[in-house]
Amino acid sequence: MDFERSETHGGIEVPLALKILVAGGFGAGKTTMVGALSEIPPLSTEEVLSDVGIGVDDLSGTDRKETTTVAMDFGRITLKDDLVVYLFGTPGQDRFWFLWDELSSGALGAVVLADTRRLTDCFPSVDYFERQGTPFIVAVNCFHNIQAHTVSDIAAALDLDPGVPVVLCDARERSSSRDALIRLVQHVLRLSMSAA
Repeated sequence: MDFERSETHGGIEVPLALKILVAGGFGAGKTTMVGALSEIPPLSTEEVLSDVGIGVDDLSGTDRKETTTVAMDFGRITLKDDLVVYLFGTPGQDRFWFLWDELSSGALGAVVLADTRRLTDCFPSVDYFERQGTPFIVAVNCFHNIQAHTVSDIAAALDLDPGVPVVLCDARERSSSRDALIRLVQHVLRLSMSAA
């Protein structure tokens, strides 16, 4: 992967922008992760859960959830003057997946957040990125520092291809979420070097 640090357009130096997706099932912590990482107040399209979602949105295991993302979350991390990372959190419900193709266009890779209380909810994200050929990792969101399963058990349950990293994180904590992003970038670089 050969990135130029920045480009010049009309005499103005424009920083290199990298796009990373944060995906996963309903209530896995995507909005929380984007908010924890972003240096700016994140753009969020959270809406209050309403009666329209009754019978459509499965709230089991997310009893305190009051809002849901209806389009995307957006955040920014400036690494250097000439290098910016844009974070896009995807919506978790099936009815909003028509947005995924646009959101994933040009993405470096994705972090798939998994909640072990509802592990099957991240299957569609894993399937989507496998079909698209988008590099991804699985970040298990350990709510309240509870690690109910081992990383190898989670990888086996998700039937991940060998080499797809599974990491533990707490999406509420900036450092933990940052470590997941670093692991994604390492994975993308490793894939890039092995393809060269």
